[in-house]
Amino acid sequence: MTEQDVTRLLQKIPQLKQEIGKVIVGQQQVLDEVLVALLAGGHALLEGVPGLAKTLLVRTLAQATDLPFRRIQFTPDLMPTDILGTEILEEDHGTGHRSFKFNEGPIFASLVLADEINRTPPKTQAALLEAMQEGHVTYAGQEHALPKPFFLLATQNPIEQSGTYPLPEAQLDRFLLYVRIGYPTEQEELAVLSGTTGTSRQQVQPVLGGEEVRQLQQLTRQVSISEELLSLVNRLVRATRPATSEVKFIRDYGRWGAGPRAGQALILCAKARALIHGRFAATLEDIQALAPAVLRHRVLLNFNAEAENLTPDDAVRELLKAVSL
Repeated sequence: MTEQDVTRLLQKIPQLKQEIGKVIVGQQQVLDEVLVALLAGGHALLEGVPGLAKTLLVRTLAQATDLPFRRIQFTPDLMPTDILGTEILEEDHGTGHRSFKFNEGPIFASLVLADEINRTPPKTQAALLEAMQEGHVTYAGQEHALPKPFFLLATQNPIEQSGTYPLPEAQLDRFLLYVRIGYPTEQEELAVLSGTTGTSRQQVQPVLGGEEVRQLQQLTRQVSISEELLSLVNRLVRATRPATSEVKFIRDYGRWGAGPRAGQALILCAKARALIHGRFAATLEDIQALAPAVLRHRVLLNFNAEAENLTPDDAVRELLKAVSL
């Protein structure tokens, strides 16, 4: 890409946020983290109580990026073939010849919303693993490539346990970011009430296309990061492991630490955040801002931590205090 191409692409990121902001009030940190996951080429898990516009955020992102969008509503009776697709028997009326044809499921879209992913059994949840990691689906021994870019956003409700199936740690690790959505501020909630109970409807215009998203993903990997920050990320991730950690909080309350994938995720996300803010070099601020979303689903605490109401976010705060440049 030429310098003019890069400048044009970077100018579209604020436009993209502006278009999404027509519908989504506030939630700037959540929006930034979702865009970071998109530019880093990973997937994101959104967690929040009902009514916080998780589904609306994903749908609006699809409109603003002009990407093929599909929504999958996860239910207890959903089967893997309902997601991936299945083979159907077709007959050529001219020759009478019969053959099987693969009928693509809703996973074959550039932007996929896996709504309430924890409401379906592990067998169906696991059907997403190959698609998320490899970018293709295998059915009857044949590989079927998914569109590029492929971005999966899953949502889950943290307050309901009846009829839900918590995601296993191995599957949680496939998500680049674990994004928590909180309640809006008083002024933001007032703006939501005012803007959604009248007759006017905001129209979201597409800003980015699929090819431009791919270019931004390539550009993200070209963002520079210093050797000192690489070393910091390495030490930060290694400090999450109780057996070898020098951080007292982790030794006392940690059960399992993060693997090398966490370091890769944190570096890529820091680069993506730098690009979103118009920079071509990642900074310590980028790493500190994204460490909670990268590590909160990769650091497991023991029963003592649960008894004291400590969370992985508490662990990340202690890690950031203890591990410095």
